[in-house]
Amino acid sequence: MSGVILPEMKKKKVRILGIAPYAGMKSVMERVAAERTDLELDVYVGDLDQGVNIALQNIQSNYDILISRGGTAQMLERESSLPVIPVEISTSDILRAIKLCENNAQPFAIVGFPNATANASILCELMQYTIEIRTIHSRKEAQETIADLRASGFGIVLCDMVSYTTAQKMEMNAILITSGMESVSSAFDQAVNLYNTCRRMMAEGHFYQDILRESSQKVLVMKENGEIIFTTVGEEQLGQTVELLAPEIGDVIRRKVTKFFKNIDQTLYSCICRSMTLYGHNYAVFYLSCSSVPIISGKYGIQYSSQKQIEDVFFNNIYNVTDINTERLGDISSPVLLTGEPGTGKEQAARMIYSRSRLKSNPLITISCGLLNERSWNFLVYHYNSPLNDNDNTIFFKNISALSRERYAQLLSTIIDTNLCKRNRVIFSCDSLPDQEIPREMREMVNLLSCVTFHLRPTRERAADIPALCALYLNAANLSSENRIIGLEPEALTLLQNYSWPYNYTQFRRILSELVLITDTPYITAGNVQMLLDKEAEIAGRAAAVPQGSEDTALRRTLDLGKPLSEITMDIIRLVLEEKGGNQSAAAKQLGIGRSTLWRYLNAGQV
Repeated sequence: MSGVILPEMKKKKVRILGIAPYAGMKSVMERVAAERTDLELDVYVGDLDQGVNIALQNIQSNYDILISRGGTAQMLERESSLPVIPVEISTSDILRAIKLCENNAQPFAIVGFPNATANASILCELMQYTIEIRTIHSRKEAQETIADLRASGFGIVLCDMVSYTTAQKMEMNAILITSGMESVSSAFDQAVNLYNTCRRMMAEGHFYQDILRESSQKVLVMKENGEIIFTTVGEEQLGQTVELLAPEIGDVIRRKVTKFFKNIDQTLYSCICRSMTLYGHNYAVFYLSCSSVPIISGKYGIQYSSQKQIEDVFFNNIYNVTDINTERLGDISSPVLLTGEPGTGKEQAARMIYSRSRLKSNPLITISCGLLNERSWNFLVYHYNSPLNDNDNTIFFKNISALSRERYAQLLSTIIDTNLCKRNRVIFSCDSLPDQEIPREMREMVNLLSCVTFHLRPTRERAADIPALCALYLNAANLSSENRIIGLEPEALTLLQNYSWPYNYTQFRRILSELVLITDTPYITAGNVQMLLDKEAEIAGRAAAVPQGSEDTALRRTLDLGKPLSEITMDIIRLVLEEKGGNQSAAAKQLGIGRSTLWRYLNAGQV
């Protein structure tokens, strides 16, 4: 190709590039756009710097106008040559977010840029709401404001995307104020009215669209003098990439089309290069397709994760591990043992400890002890390339109690003999059943290695947190789909708080997911909650009927008749609750007592 074909200046539709700060807004924008005949829309998900980078990478693809929201829109106004239309946060958007917090026991506040807090103030004045409202103008102010709110006893913030991501990183619960269809539709109306101001960008937009047409991979465009015109290469690799490819520019322009391979940051790239001309200037265009070169082959039960991968999982989780004081975890060099029932979030806690550590820029190596086969075990303890022979990493032994006695003794000997805990950050987790101490071997390990121990409470002991967890989950569900669920009926919330959650957060998240799927009203109903809890009881009843000798038999607890009568009574209540899947009404009926009597046992903290 020696040049480009300039598009006609007259167009029938406005071409809009949307940058949505969350996936749910992308769905709303696409839905509104599908009902209109005066525009065409392409929308990507990205916030702040990420959103700006996405926009700048796609801005020349023959778009006329950019549409975004909040701080991302403000940044785009400074960085983009295209007109930017912000999606406003309306009073109805703010009211929906407030409704999510109605059942939350902790006080909440509204934090955002002036365009959000101005409407929030008007709404609170009209509705006579007494809500703390804080206005910010930068990310730094967001950090200071959220820190002050947390110190003042606020448990959750309603906010725009800048404050939302800041609050998550500061481990404070946050609900993003999402934009409804009316706000998006208003932004589209403004975009159509501004269409004629964007015509000047069409020729250059078509040029870059032509460049990207043949590749969905990374692209780098440079002038003959090495000046970068356009790139989709990330900043972390850009310097090395330019250094390797700049010497090839002359040959690419001379030969028109060429291909070669380059190793960039331990990644092998196939480079297809073309010469292109625009307005008399020659450009070298590099299309880069990558093939990862792993540092070490993956082994069954052994997983390597980067800081970015862990942070994506940690900050996007629906709950925070509130049982652990995180303030000084980064300063602790001793190994850590995490205990608790299955499903209480021990792996999430390990990710949190890793993200606080001075070694967080190095990999987190998760060794799932229950998944190690003979080959992976031999690799772990005998191979020279084992992660146990490396330094300055975080090693997480997940459910170490799943190891056989022989393997446990061998591993403990290896840890001590190789001084593993001095060379790496080491975290252990151990599952424990209700009212049972951790295995004797674990207690010995704690003493031998001087472990710092943390016990994660089961969900049934954190009933007061259920409203906040529900609000966070529903907010996350609304962000990733077109769901507009406002909250739960009071009776539905009471059912969830009174449930015993035998499988803890794992079960909680599964049931909330199913409730979102079957709910087609603004509020989750008590009827739907009761239906799912009854189904849990039915499943638990079938599991309790499994014959002796099955895998589930070991999980059944028997009565110790040598105990005092009061303790035997407690054991009977626990057993019946388990068999009824945590359904307190069914358990009370089985025991022949009133539900209020059962509730008093539970409220006393004995079950």
